[in-house]
Amino acid sequence: MTGEQKPADASSPEATSSLPAVPAPVAVPQPAPTAPFDAKSYVESLPARPGVYRMLDAHGEILYVGKARNLKARVGSYFQPSNVQPKVQALVAKTAGMEVTITNSDTEALLLEFNLIKKHRPRFNVVLRDDKSFPYLHFETEHEFPRLTFYRGSRKEPGRYFGPYPSAGAVRETLQQLQKLFRLRNCDDTYFANRSRPCLQYQIQRCTAPCVALISKESYARDVGAAIKVLEGRNDEVYQDLGRRMEAAAQRLHFEEAAQLRDQMAKLKAVQAQQIVTADIDHDADVIAVAAGNGEYCVALMFIRSGRSLGSTTFFPKAPFAELPEVMAAFVGQYYLERESPPEIIVEQEFDERSLLEATLAQRSGHKVRIASQVRGIRARWLEMMHNNAEQALTMRGLARASIESSLEDLREAFDLEETPNRIECFDISHTGGTDTVASCVVFGEEGPLKSDYRRFNISGIQPGDDYAAMHQALTRRYKRVRDGEISAPDVLLIDGGKGQLAEAAQVLEELGVAGITLIGVAKGADRRPGQEPTGGRARSNCSCWAGIRPLYWPRTRGHCT
Repeated sequence: MTGEQKPADASSPEATSSLPAVPAPVAVPQPAPTAPFDAKSYVESLPARPGVYRMLDAHGEILYVGKARNLKARVGSYFQPSNVQPKVQALVAKTAGMEVTITNSDTEALLLEFNLIKKHRPRFNVVLRDDKSFPYLHFETEHEFPRLTFYRGSRKEPGRYFGPYPSAGAVRETLQQLQKLFRLRNCDDTYFANRSRPCLQYQIQRCTAPCVALISKESYARDVGAAIKVLEGRNDEVYQDLGRRMEAAAQRLHFEEAAQLRDQMAKLKAVQAQQIVTADIDHDADVIAVAAGNGEYCVALMFIRSGRSLGSTTFFPKAPFAELPEVMAAFVGQYYLERESPPEIIVEQEFDERSLLEATLAQRSGHKVRIASQVRGIRARWLEMMHNNAEQALTMRGLARASIESSLEDLREAFDLEETPNRIECFDISHTGGTDTVASCVVFGEEGPLKSDYRRFNISGIQPGDDYAAMHQALTRRYKRVRDGEISAPDVLLIDGGKGQLAEAAQVLEELGVAGITLIGVAKGADRRPGQEPTGGRARSNCSCWAGIRPLYWPRTRGHCT
């Protein structure tokens, strides 16, 4: 394929609905060429204007997407003899053609680049493999007795949101702490409206039972205000208020109330002691550090809200031949163009696109956004902690991968497979007394569990308790999509069951004409102990050894839990 300059309409599917529409770009017209790609002539034909360029291989596949303030200068830099960077050399060697889209501004180029990378996921770009939707705490303030709940999704419902938190566990831990401290309700409004007596939450001192008027609106509102102050990091104010109320109760000789307030103060102190990182400033920020090793990259991200750390999480972007500043710039752009940005983003690596990203993120968030790298004091300590977290996560990922590779090799030897399997799917059937039958599918790959590929199938139209028919239906629904090329085929299909279930699986694959998949069945062992499971399928005589069975144990166990 030779040099071709093609428009990419930003209102097409290449532009996601979550981003502002980019005005129609101006394409550089050029007749369809037939000669080999002439980089020098192509660069000379480019204008010195902002835009986006795509580098293509001989099959027309996009290798790399980039943006430029000056297309002529940026694209020309790839073909300079003095440019000996490994990534550039590898990219230029595979480039058989190019496309460019001229935009009206640098911001339009940034947004179009983001859309194209998200859609095409080019092999030479830094690609954030991000399937994380971070949860929040939500106060439903419309109700006269507001409830505090776990929330995940778009923040369109009325009320106040606190977060984001790095995991569902962190949200639930905070919920539990606040319920112990202030005994706020967590039931839904329908349940609340139809209570005639207190529920179990009141009995275990997790709720003050506003549903049956065991607490006044004023007292409940005071507890809600205190909980909000704790979430905003104003623990000292709450502690001082509790102290004043305790002393007043003691002066009125209400010693039982004073004792309850004393215990509440002690619990609040215990919560404060669990705050690993707390700043003396009322500030929202995200802290980002990057570590590299063995050709992989890890990005560690910590959320600071109201000067209080809500926890951290890690990402492992695909970034072949990339330098750390490039990884940092790509992460900040791809991550925050889909989310609301905090007022400050503290990064470990300085990068060239900082000013452009600050302006774009500020426009999208509706407030000023500062990207800072030269920091001191507690911000520097936050960065150091995140860098250590990123390095540790890389180390643990490498150890886990080595263990998985060893286990998959053991599986290949135990079942005399021609090649080491890269993808295993496991199916299990469960029901409640023969009804509500559900089939679960879990997927295990070279990097461990592939949770985004997990599926659950509701089974209908079969006799209650007929596991064979349930297995047949679930596998048929799944492997029709494999046959049609919609999803990837596994190397090994693991069936949790004996010869009957295994026969059903073999029949389904034969009916659908799906070949090349190794079938293995694992039944219950003696006393249901791991390592004693009898196997069926392509097992050899020595397949009962634990080294061969162990790789099957994890996906089978997860199939039971899904």
